[in-house]
Amino acid sequence: MSEADKWKLMIVDDHDMVRAGLRTYLMLEPKFEVVAEAGSGEEAVKTLAGMPDEGKPDVVLMDLMMPGMDGVETTRQVLEAHPHLKIVLLTSFLEDEKVVAAIEAGAVSYVLKTVSAEELIYALNGAVRGMPVMTGDVSQALTRGLRQRSSQGADEGLTEREKEVLYLVAEGRSNKEIAEELHISIKTVKTHVSNLLMKCELEDRTQLAVLAHRKGWIRPV
Repeated sequence: MSEADKWKLMIVDDHDMVRAGLRTYLMLEPKFEVVAEAGSGEEAVKTLAGMPDEGKPDVVLMDLMMPGMDGVETTRQVLEAHPHLKIVLLTSFLEDEKVVAAIEAGAVSYVLKTVSAEELIYALNGAVRGMPVMTGDVSQALTRGLRQRSSQGADEGLTEREKEVLYLVAEGRSNKEIAEELHISIKTVKTHVSNLLMKCELEDRTQLAVLAHRKGWIRPV
């Protein structure tokens, strides 16, 4: 495989030794080339913003638990600015709510640090192709987290950004109009609408708008 054929990778972790270990291992993997690193979420956002488009990574391997901006918020901000990137979150902890939050933010996969090297490479290869790769325990945690959200009531399970999108959907705004008002990409708007439909167990945005008005989930005046 030539250098041009390699997938570009960025590693984000607040521990120098963890980044060094991941970098050392991934340098031995012919399919990937580490092109950038960051020690925090804030640094990751800044580093990506300063990279030319042709040099940006294809995949970001990021720690979930970091001081300051955690992996979930970093994922959200990175994808709003660079929607083509694929993000795999790596963590030592398996919390139902964190798994849900990570997927809602746009992460392709959520991987425990206890996975084998081969499993990590498999997840990265899947991410390149936009295919989620989750172990059984992570999938179960996601299911439990979504069920818990459902039992709390649909409106209580919405993020602040999803509520903003919902208000605009209820007003009959198009994806383009929502993107312009919230200063996010159209792809991000579509992701939020898909999440809203899933959480509210509806099939289309018309039903979503009707439900929003019936429940009183409309933008305050």
